[in-house]
Amino acid sequence: MTGPTGLAWLNGEAFTAFGQHVIWSDMIGNTVGLIALALGWRRSIWTWPAQFLSGVILVAAYASAQLAGGVGKQLLVIGVALWGWRQWQRGRQQAQDGTIAVRFASWRERGALLAGTAAGTLAVGFLFSQIPQLSWNPWPDAYIFVGTLAAMVAQARGLVEFWFAWLLVDVVGVPLAFSSGLAFSGLVYVVYFGLVLWGLRDWWLRSRTSTQPVLEGAAA
Repeated sequence: MTGPTGLAWLNGEAFTAFGQHVIWSDMIGNTVGLIALALGWRRSIWTWPAQFLSGVILVAAYASAQLAGGVGKQLLVIGVALWGWRQWQRGRQQAQDGTIAVRFASWRERGALLAGTAAGTLAVGFLFSQIPQLSWNPWPDAYIFVGTLAAMVAQARGLVEFWFAWLLVDVVGVPLAFSSGLAFSGLVYVVYFGLVLWGLRDWWLRSRTSTQPVLEGAAA
């Protein structure tokens, strides 16, 4: 990838492990992503600036791997991170302790999330299949692309289902990242899995003690 000289180091090799070349942008972007997930588990509003920063850095990583679909996903992640930040700022007054109140989705919301994710995956997968330069592995890439956005939307609305969405993304994300040559992304997805289980338990228990059934600020 070409770019400003000052940023060229982002796509330089940080180290090699088990025959995999790890580039700086992949390592830094995913490390920040891990921090963002941990902040999400803690229901800290700073999860969104961290996700924004992670997306910006990972644009360089996916571009270096010539995965235009991955670049597009990160650009959407950046946009959703800005929206989620605004939603949590509006909903903060509804929190129990200065953080964000969480709840389980209604059956209607679950149906909308599932339908939207399925339709989005079909649409994006078809697009990737028709334009090969967007992704060399169109359907798994589309699944992760749309699943990530669905997880972020659920997180922005304070839904416990956010964690289930991340679990489903991880199942495909780990092998795809390794096969794409983004070794650090693959390792991070493995760590994500542990954090997701931990976060799921915390949000699940907290939703049962919440006095606020709805995250009012995220209703729009």
